[in-house]
Amino acid sequence: MPTRARERLLDTAEELFYAEGVRAVGVEQILTVSKVGRASFYRHFPSKDDLVVAMLERRDLRWRQWLAERVAAHGGGPLAVFDALAERFARADFRGCAFINTMVESADPDSPAHRVAAGHKNRVIGYVESLLVAAGHHDPAVLARQLVMLMDGAIVTALRERSAAPAGQARAVAAALLADAAENRNADAAEG
Repeated sequence: MPTRARERLLDTAEELFYAEGVRAVGVEQILTVSKVGRASFYRHFPSKDDLVVAMLERRDLRWRQWLAERVAAHGGGPLAVFDALAERFARADFRGCAFINTMVESADPDSPAHRVAAGHKNRVIGYVESLLVAAGHHDPAVLARQLVMLMDGAIVTALRERSAAPAGQARAVAAALLADAAENRNADAAEG
């Protein structure tokens, strides 16, 4: 019967790294909490860094799936990303963004963990861009980067303030940004 050791290691690492930080959590703690033996750990992950990368890759898929589901539940428009974030911020276990936290902890942009975290952010930008395209916004690539910057700022502010309010504040700024972009587009069309 399979022991699911790899999944237990990933689950434990995700929980501990998110709650305490990648650097603060050692292999011994992961082994103790997961109840997986050292040999099994190294059979699945040659190093802690490999575990961090695998955990981030899995979290990326899960988080983006969660975001898409929650955005759809909130009407599917680009501003719904902020409604989804407000839900996340209200959770008792909210500790910011695992990907931002990892980039801060592994500041070397060439480290595998940093690259996976940066890749996650790029995929989120792509997702937000797709929402903007579907909503008919002009220049969606630029607007997507701006909205994700607001999302990241709201995440950090929510962590600092221990409040879901920054999601609504960022949503209001995003709404003004999108309205301004639409107004500029209409003015350009009228002149053209």
